[in-house]
Amino acid sequence: MKALFIISTDDAETAYNAMRLANVAVKKGDEVSVFMLGKGVLYEKISNDQFNVIDQVNQFDGDFYV
Repeated sequence: MKALFIISTDDAETAYNAMRLANVAVKKGDEVSVFMLGKGVLYEKISNDQFNVIDQVNQFDGDFYV
C-alpha cells in the first residue's frame, strides 16, 4: 500500500505520533512518503525529550520532503 503523511503543525506530540505511524507503515512493507509543510518544517526545533521528533525522522526509511 502507498501512504502519504503531510505534517503541517509545530505541535511536537502530533508530529512525533505521525512519524511513529509512518515508521510502523514502512516496517510493515508499505511505500511511505512524508511531507513537512508550513509549521511542520520546524520539526527540529519542536523536538524534545518527551516527543523526540528528530529521532523518529532519523529512523524513517521512506521518502522525506521538507
